[in-house]
Amino acid sequence: MTVILSDTDKRFFEQPIVANLGTIMPDGRPQVNPVWVDYDGTTIRFSTLQGSQKDKNLKARKFATFLLVDPQNPYSYIEVRGQVAETVTEGADELIDTLSKKYLGLDQYPNRREGEVRVTYMIKPDKVNTFGQ
Repeated sequence: MTVILSDTDKRFFEQPIVANLGTIMPDGRPQVNPVWVDYDGTTIRFSTLQGSQKDKNLKARKFATFLLVDPQNPYSYIEVRGQVAETVTEGADELIDTLSKKYLGLDQYPNRREGEVRVTYMIKPDKVNTFGQ
């Protein structure tokens, strides 16, 4: 069942808070990485490199967990669990530029590498846990 985030929950995604993304490795152990995210009203979106470990993990095991901690209060956070709803390469460069503006104030993502292919993951939330809001 898809969960729509409340206005209170959305505030975490409206700020430039770096999310901790948890995925599942092939051996079943968790992998956690910092990622830039946004919420489009139904899905949490982030961009990664095609072939990265995050990409491989999510292709094989569709589950993801995001943890965003309020930078003003480390005891206020949101944890969102969900599953991959869609993966696309079209528009992924535009998303990383949008996120670069949000997180760095730059119109273009400054760390592009020649030949890289970016992938956008859209995760549908199915469980939300909050604390300290």
